[in-house]
Amino acid sequence: MFSKKYLSRILALVLVMAIGLMGCSSNPSGLSGNFREDTIAVLDNLRTAINLPDDAANKSEVVTLARRQISDYASRYRRNSQTSGLRSFTTMQTALNAVAGYYSSYGNRPVPEKLKNRLEQEFKLVEISLKRGV
Repeated sequence: MFSKKYLSRILALVLVMAIGLMGCSSNPSGLSGNFREDTIAVLDNLRTAINLPDDAANKSEVVTLARRQISDYASRYRRNSQTSGLRSFTTMQTALNAVAGYYSSYGNRPVPEKLKNRLEQEFKLVEISLKRGV
């Protein structure tokens, strides 16, 4: 009886720790930790979110994912000394700030053409900088 009681408590503790650790390791935004791959993935998702029509069924999910990726991307690479000084990161940060500011102020409203054009220019500059490695 004595050992069965402690064995069940230890098993419960192990299960709680395993579930807790598995929950901590998941990354809901899908960022991998590779700067180049993450930048391209965030660019693609932002383009999708910005150009999605207003009547799309999954618009709120796409915008939510974009907002989560913006936050995760900035927090992951802003303090990294190897990436924070790169031209591709600073340009990407400018674009992310514009998108995040728009979504914070206007929510799910359609992105104006003027902002879309500016963001597309910045996205192209980021892609060029990534190809050059800067």
